[in-house]
Amino acid sequence: MIEEEIANMLRKRGLSLATAESCTGGLIAHRITNISGSSDYYKGGVIAYANEVKAQILLVDDALLAQKGAVSAECARAMAEGIRALLNGDIGIATTGIAGPTGGTPDTPVGLVYIALATKGYLYHERHIFHGDRGGNKRKAAEAALVMLKKFLIPGAEGLVAQKGRAAGF
Repeated sequence: MIEEEIANMLRKRGLSLATAESCTGGLIAHRITNISGSSDYYKGGVIAYANEVKAQILLVDDALLAQKGAVSAECARAMAEGIRALLNGDIGIATTGIAGPTGGTPDTPVGLVYIALATKGYLYHERHIFHGDRGGNKRKAAEAALVMLKKFLIPGAEGLVAQKGRAAGF
């Protein structure tokens, strides 16, 4: 299970994790805490479904939400930074998107999800579009977030995600 692999890598490196979830509704936290002893490395999380929670708890700027929207790379990145700071975690990971079946637009279709990962001095995001029902899109987004985290934690240059981020200028 990917959760066990992540647990082993976080423990081995002595790192802590915090999660901020919108469209995944706590599925990442659920999967992380399914591992016995996850309190060794998991600080906690916030389900920031409403914009006011993103702004008031995670300190996502109101202007960013107004200009870019809650379903944006910028919002995901701000959420990841916000949860990392709020819970004093080494790594913050965040999801925001449209699980469906309603709520999509031509610019932000159903299934669009942004996932971001933040550490001190490092910020990376990915954009995904999933094609499923609401539950399927949530599960796929949570899995993609865990895959991103695992790739980041791979030993050597902080993993594949970090290498991609540096190549993209992050």
